[in-house]
Amino acid sequence: MTRAFLSTLSTRMFHGLDPETAHEAAIAALALGLGPSAAKDVPALATRCMGLRFPNPVGLAAGFDKNARAPLALARMGFGHVECGTVTPRPQEGNPKPRLFRLTEDRAIINRMGFNGDGIDAFVQRLERFRSLQAGRNAALRAVPVGANLGINKLGARPLEDYPYLVSRVAPLADYITINLSSPNTPGLRDLQSAGTLLDILNAVKRHNAEHPPLVVKLAPDLDPDALPEIVEAAIEGGAAGIIVNNTTISRPPSLRSALAHETGGLSGRPLAQLAVGMLHRIVPLVQGRIAVISCGGIESGFDVFERLRAGADMVQVYSALIYHGPYLVQRIKKELLRELSREGFESVGDLKSSRG
Repeated sequence: MTRAFLSTLSTRMFHGLDPETAHEAAIAALALGLGPSAAKDVPALATRCMGLRFPNPVGLAAGFDKNARAPLALARMGFGHVECGTVTPRPQEGNPKPRLFRLTEDRAIINRMGFNGDGIDAFVQRLERFRSLQAGRNAALRAVPVGANLGINKLGARPLEDYPYLVSRVAPLADYITINLSSPNTPGLRDLQSAGTLLDILNAVKRHNAEHPPLVVKLAPDLDPDALPEIVEAAIEGGAAGIIVNNTTISRPPSLRSALAHETGGLSGRPLAQLAVGMLHRIVPLVQGRIAVISCGGIESGFDVFERLRAGADMVQVYSALIYHGPYLVQRIKKELLRELSREGFESVGDLKSSRG
């Protein structure tokens, strides 16, 4: 059986379940070691940013493996990095169900999960187990950076204490750390993206953590464009090594066809592509190469990745496309990216990035 057939078959099987049940089943299967194994990446796909080497520029966004249950299997699937989380200081149930919706006609997802998860203690224990397993595996698996995405609880949150505490817990285990200030499903979280508050949080992290892996700030696509220059400068002044552009959107493009488009929550998937590209074009000139830019939203193909890299992104992340295209998605994307690089006269991802000037 071909990879395309297997991918289609597994996707149809999971789509026979309600979205949250399917998600849990997929994570459980991966935690048991099931899932495809990709060949080692060719050197042409490798890229460097934030002081780290990534075997390819296609990462898995946070939200898929919230509790760090399957980073080894996800790394084996061929991702260039795997971002686990979002994890909060304490366990919490999240928002009432149903809270996850497939907009199949639009190849999109709406979620209002609300940072449901097992909390930082269980998350750290699993990352420790992952690191011990990873150490005994081949060099290709050891080369896949794993990040930790951090958030705050819905109740009793103290951002200036919670984020530094979370950083201290994951710092020995994560290759990089993402400060998530942009989920639309935790009340008040997006208010933390203001330049002043963002700088306060990053400075608090530095005060309480003499050493830590590179910090990344994840932004919403719904920010006022006029606020972006100050936010970017606050991230840089606060010591961030990168920005993820972007999280889910609370907007609803008029092109949506699904009857579920009215559901409350963050929209991700193909309809987010135009908004994500627009945000990328605004952020890159503000960053001016001083920190990394990671593009996320609506990426489904190698051509999409090529266009984001050419527009100034250092790497990309995918999530919703994995739901619609199945476990061999990342292998297909990388093959398409290599073809696109060759077609445009570039020998490698590094060659493309160097050409941007």
